[in-house]
Amino acid sequence: MPSHPNKRAKNGAVATTSAEQPAAGPSKQPITPRLFAPFRALGYVSDHVPYAMFVHTPNGALATPTVNLTTSVGRSWLMWDAARMTLVFAGPDAGAQINSLTMTGTDIYASAGPRVVKYHRGKDIGSYVSPDGSALGKMLIFGDELLVLKEDGTGMVIFDLPTRQLKNQITFHTSFTATSLMHPATYLNKVLIGSQQGELQLWNVRSCSLIHTFPHPTPATPSPITTIIQSPAVDVVGVGYLNGAVRVFDIRQGDLVMQMKIEDGAVNALSFRMDGPPILATASSTGSLAIWDLSKGGRILHTLRGAHDQGITGLQWVAGQPLLISSSADNSVKQWLCDSPTALPRLLKLRGGHHAPPTCIRYYGEDGKQILTAGRDRSLRYTSVVRDSRSFELSQGSLVKKAIGLGVTVDHLKYPPITAISSSSIRSKDWEDVVTAHAEDAVARTWRVQEKRLGPWTFEVEDGYAQTVCVTACGNFALAGSSTGEIRMWNLQSGKERKSFSMTGPAPGASKPAIIAQSKTAKAKAVQVKATKAQKSIQAVTGLVTDALNTLVVASTLEGKLYFFDFHTTNLLHVIQLQSSVTAMTLNRDSGLISLTCDDLIVRLLDIETRRVVRELRGFKGRILDTVFSPDSRWLIATSLDSTVRTYDIPTGRLVDAFRTESIATSVTFSPTGDFLATAHVDSVGIYLWANKAQFSDIALRHISEEEDLPEIGLPSVQGLDEDTAIEGIEPIGAPEFTDIYTTPDQLTDGLLTLSLLPRSRWQTLLNLETIKQRNKPKEAPKAPEKAPFFLPTISGLETRFDLTEASKESEDGVKSQRLDMGAGWLESEFTKRLGWEDEDGDYNSFFEYMKALSPSALDLEIRSLVSLDHLALFLKALTGRLRSHKDFEAVQAIMSVFLTVHGDVLIANAELKESLQKLKEEQSKESARLRELVGYALGTLGFLRGT
Repeated sequence: MPSHPNKRAKNGAVATTSAEQPAAGPSKQPITPRLFAPFRALGYVSDHVPYAMFVHTPNGALATPTVNLTTSVGRSWLMWDAARMTLVFAGPDAGAQINSLTMTGTDIYASAGPRVVKYHRGKDIGSYVSPDGSALGKMLIFGDELLVLKEDGTGMVIFDLPTRQLKNQITFHTSFTATSLMHPATYLNKVLIGSQQGELQLWNVRSCSLIHTFPHPTPATPSPITTIIQSPAVDVVGVGYLNGAVRVFDIRQGDLVMQMKIEDGAVNALSFRMDGPPILATASSTGSLAIWDLSKGGRILHTLRGAHDQGITGLQWVAGQPLLISSSADNSVKQWLCDSPTALPRLLKLRGGHHAPPTCIRYYGEDGKQILTAGRDRSLRYTSVVRDSRSFELSQGSLVKKAIGLGVTVDHLKYPPITAISSSSIRSKDWEDVVTAHAEDAVARTWRVQEKRLGPWTFEVEDGYAQTVCVTACGNFALAGSSTGEIRMWNLQSGKERKSFSMTGPAPGASKPAIIAQSKTAKAKAVQVKATKAQKSIQAVTGLVTDALNTLVVASTLEGKLYFFDFHTTNLLHVIQLQSSVTAMTLNRDSGLISLTCDDLIVRLLDIETRRVVRELRGFKGRILDTVFSPDSRWLIATSLDSTVRTYDIPTGRLVDAFRTESIATSVTFSPTGDFLATAHVDSVGIYLWANKAQFSDIALRHISEEEDLPEIGLPSVQGLDEDTAIEGIEPIGAPEFTDIYTTPDQLTDGLLTLSLLPRSRWQTLLNLETIKQRNKPKEAPKAPEKAPFFLPTISGLETRFDLTEASKESEDGVKSQRLDMGAGWLESEFTKRLGWEDEDGDYNSFFEYMKALSPSALDLEIRSLVSLDHLALFLKALTGRLRSHKDFEAVQAIMSVFLTVHGDVLIANAELKESLQKLKEEQSKESARLRELVGYALGTLGFLRGT
């Protein structure tokens, strides 16, 4: 599985190696939200390329070299196979922005903050720490030493490579600020360092002494040095300057060999061709490549303007091959091939992503493995969540060749930025399946994902701009709404207009074919045009959806109105006026719920069947940017301008999860399979994945108050996963998650009646115990065995012998004492003891819990055993107290029925029990009336909801 970055590197570089290494395992992420955990980031970020390239040549005459590229990607790095431009693996989080990369054949070194982290096979195995805690920048592996410049350019730190110990430090003069370093070939223990003042200094790193200073060729107007590179010739180096000058120096003689200058920006990178021809390639800060012929005094051969959309930050020729590799801050790595020494380099391979932050992201299809993303770079990309090599940009034509020919960037030739995306993969194999609306453009365009290109159909509205689009669930039709209230529908197979919907006036109905429309007279045409203009509304359509069965079309406007149209007849069925303007609308076709994003910072949920607002979700502190439903329609996830992602539980309308991010999430989308939430952020070109922890483990959700302090969560970082490795469950890390253990109280509220929760058969058995005993009475008495009575124990063996030890023991204890104990237990049983222990004014809770634990036959026996008047009076008080507590209502009714049936004659004959009977009757009448009232209220409410 691929890994992707989240941010661009600051001043990093790209290193290359030939060692093929497997993908690294997933790195640990800090656990943060209650519901969503940061998983990983999608996208490509390749801001820099290596200062050196390592090419591994295997043994054998037919073996080909293997080249791997390593690019810095914010706080991590990626390794690519240069032959296929596929992702090999990614490194873990370095803890800070990577400023520089270098490597040996097996190890990768990344300077990030005050550390240089060493990685072996993608794992962090150690670090080199700055002695004074200052940030480290450019670095160079020099034998068994690691040389690192401080980021502020005030000094250089020297580490012992094997032991990671500090060996020495060099502090530069205050008038010398280092920017780059390079080891001249064959120069023992010496490095060449460039500065912002335009000077070059040659230092001996063993003795830490300055050997020589090369002043700037024009001391009156010095320019900072941006890069230094070794040429194929000994003693000769190439130096690039901020003012665009390129100078080739002989450092042994101190002479200037030749000088060139590029006219479009600073020199960001240099590279000498190493396979024979004296060719120098330069890269500029505006994205241009220049090829120079050094055999003719530095004559320029070719200039590729717009080779990258932003400044090129790294450039390298592959040793022994006519292959040039460049990377840029436009989030791309490109390979250029020269068919001949003087030929124009042609683009061979590239890998890239958005070079401007995405503004609209939506999952594509039903398997949850791909996302459609659109950004301010005017591109539409297909990003695979499962495998990095499947991601691509949907083509808008041969724009690269046109841009190079015209000398402009590709962005100038692309369509305007996409503002709305709608898709349906049902008919993706037959015709176009994606429709987009563009900023300030009257045309909605179609795309075909399967063919990775722009579709042939364009859907144009007559007035205003196309603001919102919708593809029907069947995948056959596309609708577009304009800024002037115009709604039209086209067929995706033929590209023909089929219907239009009017917010005012009669329904226009189906559109006529062009051949029929041409047959009308001029007078009829004029009348039709006039009527059409009169019917047009000035309301801007902000949302457009269709239901799952193509029966309804719902449109929202800035005036806060919702229009319900019949899909087939185009008749206006219903209009709803809301309290605030509607800026966006989302429909979950499975549940029929519409999410309405309103200007009053409220998300309103509307039921498409009843056409009523069923929920109002509040608590936002800034403008709501995007909303999305979970696949089961239970949650609504919303992001707002206060940099908070909130999750609402739709059945209860409560906020159950919320967390802040360091940058504002501009768009969100939820996987159709429910496993990931994807977000796009305002200052990042990556797409961030958040794992739905409820999909992998049991999560106890709780209501979150609006005043509660929300945690700020770090964004997902790059995680290295092998492309063939399946996604595993998220392992909890750090502090334990909140677990809300709910215990049902004995009584929800004093105004309700509580049942005993025991099976209904328990009380039915108690009431009909006599009938059950008569029915189960045996027809004849059991017969004893012929050989021996059933009560005599026997001793195991071949012959039958009786065990008389127990009988003798019983005779010794005495039968009389046993009978006396039974009689004493009969006079004061456990039942009567517990009855006497209870408070007469209490609720008799423990006594009734004991009674509910008895079997029906045992409880019947205990009730029949109440023979004294004191016990009968106590039992009457127990029944009255339990009714007064509103608990165990059905248990009291069953026990009371048995009690009155067994002891009714005794209760009537004794006047001292009359008062207790009278209290029991009053309490019984009161509780029965309460029960009838509650049941009647529940039945009435249920009937109202059912519509009966």
